[in-house]
Amino acid sequence: MPVYTSPLPSRTAEDAEPDAGERLAKVKAATGRVPDMYGHLANSPGLLGTYLDGMAALRHGSGFSAVELDVMFLTASRHFECHYCMAAHSFLADRVSKAPTDVVDAIRADEPVPDEHLAALADFTRTMLTSQGHPTEDDVAAFTAAGYTDRQVPELILAIAMKTISNWSNHVFDTPVDEMFAGRLWSPPESS
Repeated sequence: MPVYTSPLPSRTAEDAEPDAGERLAKVKAATGRVPDMYGHLANSPGLLGTYLDGMAALRHGSGFSAVELDVMFLTASRHFECHYCMAAHSFLADRVSKAPTDVVDAIRADEPVPDEHLAALADFTRTMLTSQGHPTEDDVAAFTAAGYTDRQVPELILAIAMKTISNWSNHVFDTPVDEMFAGRLWSPPESS
């Protein structure tokens, strides 16, 4: 059976509902452009607002560094097989957070992460995803033994929630990868 693709267009600040339009205008004023993903999210002002607010909260109060955030975002996007977010977060990890390329490439290839601290974060992110939020005491102990805190467990839940919003929306809209992210295109592995 064919996979559903939404017929809704990517919205702009001019044609979105007022709240979503204002948020899109702020994104454009801050960055000079509106990623196509945001235009699709704007079909639901609540979805766009939740995503933008959640991402801002993660960047400014989660206790995770920019590199650690990219590790979580990439790990979740790899789990959900999101071509758009894998390209976007790989690009951002390379250019903005300056994450080690071997770490980014390992996550993209679903291989062991070659940094012990970041590997523990990627492993715990995968555990939270595969256990559907039911980590064991040992899972959390391994996470905190790597230098993370109990408070960062709910922050990681927020990161997964934000990537669920973006990844699932990109699946439904079959969001094309923005040109600026094209150097880090990614495709899910073919099913065997």
